[in-house]
Amino acid sequence: MTKILIVDDDEQITSLFTIYLNSLGYATTALNKSSQAVETAIVFDPDLFILDLMMPDPDGFKLCRLLRTFSNFIYTPILIVTALSDEDSRAVAFGAGADDYLTKPFQINELG
Repeated sequence: MTKILIVDDDEQITSLFTIYLNSLGYATTALNKSSQAVETAIVFDPDLFILDLMMPDPDGFKLCRLLRTFSNFIYTPILIVTALSDEDSRAVAFGAGADDYLTKPFQINELG
């Protein structure tokens, strides 16, 4: 079963993602504190990360860079889901190691 780690400080977003992705058959773990992401990722060993960018320390840019420093997450896909729609944020996210970028608001079926 594919495992997805969702990190977003908005509890409504993590709940929505969890319900939707679980209904598609994915195993999910959701966090609302980005500071817990690395420790949880090491234990959960996800097949995909879904990260918000605008979070308390570390923000999503820093978290994305940090995850890429771990050998077991070098090739794990990272999807950024954020309200930041400007080209600079997109470029920085891809530079930090993101694989894809989805701006809020969006249709939930775009995750599946």
